[in-house]
Amino acid sequence: MKKLIILSAALGLAATGVFAQEGNGAATGMLGGAATGAIVGGPIGAGVGAVVGAVAGGAIDPPPREVVTYVQEQPVQQSVIVQEPITVGHAVPETVILTPVPQNPKYAYTVVNQQRVIVEPQSRKVVQVIQ
Repeated sequence: MKKLIILSAALGLAATGVFAQEGNGAATGMLGGAATGAIVGGPIGAGVGAVVGAVAGGAIDPPPREVVTYVQEQPVQQSVIVQEPITVGHAVPETVILTPVPQNPKYAYTVVNQQRVIVEPQSRKVVQVIQ
C-alpha cells in the first residue's frame, strides 16, 4: 500500500511538471495537491488535496511589473462608468473599450470608475486594479 501511494505521488508530480509547462494553474495545482494529499492522507487526502490545489492554482496571477508600470505611465483616458463593481477575476462589460499593452499582448488596460484596470483581453477578466 505504501509503495502504491509513493508511486501515485511520483506520477502526480511528474504530470504536474507537464501541466506547469502549459501554464494551466488549476490543473497544476490539482495534480500537485493530489500528490501531496496522497502522501499525507492516502486516497482521501488525495481527493482533498486535488480540490484545494485546483482552487489555489486557478487564482489569477498578477501581471508583470513592466505591464503595471506601462499602464501607470499612460496618459489618463476618459473613464467609463459601469454599475458592476470592478474586481479581480470578474470580466469587464463588452461595452468597455480595451487598449492593448504593446510589449505584452497578453494584457490590455482601460479606465473604469476612475480606476486603471489591467485585463486579459481574450476573457476580459480583470487581473489588477491600480489604485
